[in-house]
Amino acid sequence: MTALRISLGYELEVRGRTREVEQRAFQNVIDQVVLGDRLGFDTAWFVEHHFTRGFSHSSAPDLVLAAISQRTEQIHLGLGVVLLPFQSPIRTAERVATLDVLSGGRVEFGTGRGASPLEYQAFQRPFEKSRQIWEDCLEATLAIWQADGEPVSRSNEFFEIPDVAVYPRPVQRPHPPVWVASTSLEGYLAAARHGYNLLGMTMLKGVDEVTEDIARYREALAEHGFDPGTRRVALMIPWFVAPTRDQANATAADAVLWYIRRQVNLVTPPDYYDARHATHRVLGQLAAGMPPEESMAVLREHLMVVVDDVAGSRKALARLAEAGVTDLILQAQVGGLAHDQVCASMTLFMDEVMR
Repeated sequence: MTALRISLGYELEVRGRTREVEQRAFQNVIDQVVLGDRLGFDTAWFVEHHFTRGFSHSSAPDLVLAAISQRTEQIHLGLGVVLLPFQSPIRTAERVATLDVLSGGRVEFGTGRGASPLEYQAFQRPFEKSRQIWEDCLEATLAIWQADGEPVSRSNEFFEIPDVAVYPRPVQRPHPPVWVASTSLEGYLAAARHGYNLLGMTMLKGVDEVTEDIARYREALAEHGFDPGTRRVALMIPWFVAPTRDQANATAADAVLWYIRRQVNLVTPPDYYDARHATHRVLGQLAAGMPPEESMAVLREHLMVVVDDVAGSRKALARLAEAGVTDLILQAQVGGLAHDQVCASMTLFMDEVMR
């Protein structure tokens, strides 16, 4: 079978308005990651979003991962991603290093600038300067870790590091692996310029265009002096596997469509157009607006989701490997799927699809 590393990805969706439903969702995903640790999943990635009721209650992923760290042994803990512009690099360095200490050096440090203007408004940051703020915050966070407990100074209009030493230091030296999340070619190339690992998704443009972007990312790595063979490319995809495609579709199609429509609306507002195809809206937007059966057909065809049997899942994995992907982040818990169904899909995937 393919050498892809298989991980888990979580938005922490909550379908329901009660406190009890919300609390149960947290307990379920922790139990799922504990199962994932036993099954051999590589990493558990948790997003960071704010103010997105229902779609994502993962506003404090480092706390969830800290809890998970005490119930697991091998699985890595992925911050996918820390929205760097919304807090001081000092706090980022402190909290991520603390998680690395608690987990015995299992943190994967995903970074990003976020896609929600509402988040920027609430945290009082200018959205039009988001890329520069992200770059400055990441540079400062890495400088803190590389200083190894010695004082660091940085100053700009968005944060101040006044010649202070920051503790604790991470277990991994000089710091956890750095990943950059992006949905655009521009973001892929920005990651390549610094030699960072890449976090992406297929649900906006589909696997063919993402494959082109990955090729450009690897070319840019080489152009900037980095060995493309040492950098990892992860794609996050909603994925449900069952003994037959009909069973998979009956169980998961509604949940997947619920999720896709909310994700696309968050990442691509109604007036958003892909920069390279300004005359039409990106594929994910178009698919989200179709009738359910037609939408699922488009989403499946372009590997924006996988809802299938074991054979179909294996074909999808092979297609991802051909695209240059090294890591698949499986969104097994998506759209309010029942906990037992998620666990069954995870187990079938690792026992049969990866056999």
